[in-house]
Formats: sequence, structure tokens, C-alpha cells
Amino acid sequence: MTVDEAFARPDGPPLAVSPPLPLPVSLPGGLLLRESGPADLEQIGALLAERGAPEDALDHRLVVEDPEASWSACAVVVDGDRVVSTATLLDEELRLGGVRLPAGQVELVATDAEFEGRGLVRALMQWAHARSAARGHVVQVMIGIPYFYRLFGYEYAIDIPVSRPVRGTPPTEGMPALRTARASDLPALAVLQDQAQRGFDLAMGHSPARWRWLLAHDATTLRVVERAGEVVAVARTTPVDDGEFHLAEAAATDERAAHELLAGVAALAPEAQLHVVHRPGTLPATVWHELLDHTPRPGAEQYYVRIPDPAALLDRLRPLFRQRLTAAGLDLAGRELLLSTYRAHYRIPVGAQGLGEVVTGGTMQRPGSDGGVSVAPDQLAALLFGPYGIEGLSRLRPDAYVRGEDGPYRALFPPLTADLLTYYLP
Repeated sequence: MTVDEAFARPDGPPLAVSPPLPLPVSLPGGLLLRESGPADLEQIGALLAERGAPEDALDHRLVVEDPEASWSACAVVVDGDRVVSTATLLDEELRLGGVRLPAGQVELVATDAEFEGRGLVRALMQWAHARSAARGHVVQVMIGIPYFYRLFGYEYAIDIPVSRPVRGTPPTEGMPALRTARASDLPALAVLQDQAQRGFDLAMGHSPARWRWLLAHDATTLRVVERAGEVVAVARTTPVDDGEFHLAEAAATDERAAHELLAGVAALAPEAQLHVVHRPGTLPATVWHELLDHTPRPGAEQYYVRIPDPAALLDRLRPLFRQRLTAAGLDLAGRELLLSTYRAHYRIPVGAQGLGEVVTGGTMQRPGSDGGVSVAPDQLAALLFGPYGIEGLSRLRPDAYVRGEDGPYRALFPPLTADLLTYYLP
């Protein structure tokens, strides 16, 4: 299957696929950025383990040796034969309403301490973004250290769910049938997670390749509850660290399965404090609500989002915009939607049969006079994917506002719930 075929969807036109960044690329100081290869495996693993965590070496090997990702998913900067920096791009897919958005995620980034401050991560991010465009991605998401990735066009946009301590033990009949997942379980696990994510406005699931990696890696363990030969619950658990461990990505078919999942995981390390990553609206979250400590905790955690081409993303979202207008009972046929990011603006004509192609224009400081909405470019991701919507965002940011008839834009840009499944737990 070609990239065009893979990303051609009934909910949007096929995306134009850009050519990849020509490699290798010469960097200052005699360094070279190139695609990784099998001969780099040991050095990349050692660098990731030294600068990150020991288990990162295995995680990298699982990616590059998988045929769905392969060595082309990873790039390195070398000084002669020495690997001094590396990054990996993963293929993802966001589901927003009924629209599927091909996406990329940068992971497994590391630079030798001796070579820090020389722009190597910047060069690798340019490679990753060029590769992402070549694969038809219209957005990138990632988990990253505070602030750093804002230097490369990312902004905080999507809330990360809170981890809550377990303060009680669920009732169970006998010992729960909890076990480590096997390869034969993976189709059932994918179905369970798909069902759990249906209630969220925005979702990102695990790809078939990543399910295989999660089964084999060391950073977390896939646990399942089995009943009458069928998998009825699943979660990922972390190893005990400093007297604590975590249960994440829980999904279950019924209340009994949810109780057995929590009881079985708690029994793995009864001397340690178990924390549950809370996924509001899912069956386990509802069943476990009274067993968790819901004391508010300070601080905010969010996923990074980068939008490389707003017009391409908005064009992809036209079916969703039409659906939202219809659901709100708004007939805007013969008019147009207008969104300004100040340095550019985007018009979408509304016809009787749907929304027309996005038309991009130049600087527009005051779109309200033309019946539009404005948002600063670094807040566009928060508007399209975040928990505030245009109404909430306008209370937080002076440069996000709508004037005049705001009903259509409240419908177009509502607050969103989100659930993203990632290789590493946030």
C-alpha cells in the first residue's frame, strides 16, 4: 500500500505527500545527519540508556526492527563512526469526531552530553517534521520536557489525565484471573480500548505495531483479566518505584471485570501505593470513583501539539465542521467561515451540499468586523484540540476572541474531551 492509499479516507481528500528530506545532511563541525541503520543499534541503545532510561534501548530496537516502522523511522547525527544524537518518528492517528487525522510523534530523543548546545536536536526535529510531512501527517503530538519543544513549533494543547491514589479495595469473589497479556490477546485488547475511547471527542489509539512493542518492552506490562477464556479487562502497569506503582489505560467490559482488574493489580504489590490514571467517562473510572482519592492536585500537564500547515488541517476538518453546524441547527449556506491567526487568515465557504475548500489569505488583525474569529497562531492547537473551546479560550487569552454573531463559532469550536494512548505513559 502506498502512503496516498493508506491515508485516503472517506472523511477527507487524500493528502498530498511531500518528498522526504534528502539525507545525509552535513552539519557544522564535521557532523553528519543520516538515517540510522543496523550497525548503529548498539550505540543508539547506549546513548538512550545513558541520557534517558535503561529500558529505552529495548524500546528503540522494537521500533526499528518492526517492519511497519523500520530503520527509516530513526535518524542519527554522527561524528565519524560515533552516534552523538538520535530521534525517532512514530506514525500515529488522531480521531476527532468522525475525522481521522494522520499524525506523527517524535520519541526516543537523546544527545551525548559532550555535544549538547550545538543544535543537533533542532536538526533532528527538522528531519522528523520533513519525514512527517512526507508520510502525509497533518499534525504532530508528543510528550516532552517542559518548554523545550516550544522552540520547535509545539504548544501545549491537550490535557493529560490525572493519576489518583487508590484508597480502597474493590469487592471481588475469589482471586481475580489477572495475568500478563499474550500475543493472542492483542485483537481483544484493541477492541476493548476502541470501546473505551468512543466517549471521547478526541482519541488516539495504539497502532498494531505499538501493541506488539508494548507486549515486549520493559517500561510497562500489559495485564488482562480473563473470564471463561475471554479477555474482559486490560491495563498497563508500571514497576514499583520508591514505594509506588501505576495502573493506566484501563478498559473493561463490565463492572465485575473492572473490580477484578483493580483488585488483581493491587495484589501484585500490596505493600506499595497504587495510583490509577483516571479516564473520566470510561467504565473503570465510573466503577472505581469511590475508591480513588480525588483531592485536587496543583500543576497542569498537557500534551504538546504542532500544526505544520493550518490550511491543510482545516481542510481535513471540513466534514466535522459541517456536522457541528448541522447538530447546532445552523444553516449558513451562502456564507463563509472565517478564522484569523493574525498573520494569516482562512476562509471556508458554506454551500448547500457542504463546506468548500479552505482559502488562505494574508494578515488580518480584526476578523470580527467580517463575522470571523481570531486566535493567536500558538493557540490554534488549543482551539482545535483542547478542553476550552473558543468561549473558554477567550477568557484565558486576550488574542483569542469572537465578535458579533458568535453562535456558529461556539458550535464550531467547542470544549473537547481527549484520550491519547502513547508508547510512554505521561
